[in-house]
Amino acid sequence: MSKRKSAKYKLDRRMGENIWGRPKSSVNRRSYGPGQHGQRRKGKLSDYGIQLRAKQKLKGYYGDVTEKQFKRTYQEAAKMKGDTGQNLIGLLEQRLDMVVYRAKFAPTIFAARQIVSHGHIRVNGVKCNIASRRIKIGDVISLGDKAKEMALVIEAQSLPEREVPDYVSQDSTDKVTFVRVPTLDEVPYPVKMEPNLVVEFYSR
Repeated sequence: MSKRKSAKYKLDRRMGENIWGRPKSSVNRRSYGPGQHGQRRKGKLSDYGIQLRAKQKLKGYYGDVTEKQFKRTYQEAAKMKGDTGQNLIGLLEQRLDMVVYRAKFAPTIFAARQIVSHGHIRVNGVKCNIASRRIKIGDVISLGDKAKEMALVIEAQSLPEREVPDYVSQDSTDKVTFVRVPTLDEVPYPVKMEPNLVVEFYSR
């Protein structure tokens, strides 16, 4: 399990956007960057800077996965047929922690990773604690018995700001089926993501 080294709302402020769409995000109050130099006037970004920013934003959104993991996912996407940017999004959305988050079993992607690593999630009825596991079409993801009563899970299921997307079929409040690999326009990002810029960054 990769460890998040920086506060998640710091990432929001560094990007200048509420990348998870959370009501508590500090960027809603302070749109400038964190730290003593955060309020300095920003210079114009170079093409490289724009591409790097797009990569940091996408990587950060998925729970700040390690650079090694993210690059490996990109390389896998590049080897697949079709558009590399779309393939990258599809592979990221197939992560177990992401499906748990999309199913509203956890209030944040970080909490989703935690409940997976603590063994509260079942894939096709079998306990799985690997957050980066690739989910296949038709796989059934469900909550363990203890997780059904966790305050964190109950809070997530009552969140008004996000809904379960169409590519995750909600069979019941504690069970979902991964129906299909989504395209970029199907993924409910609160902010604009630009995987094409991520492709340009890695293919320099």
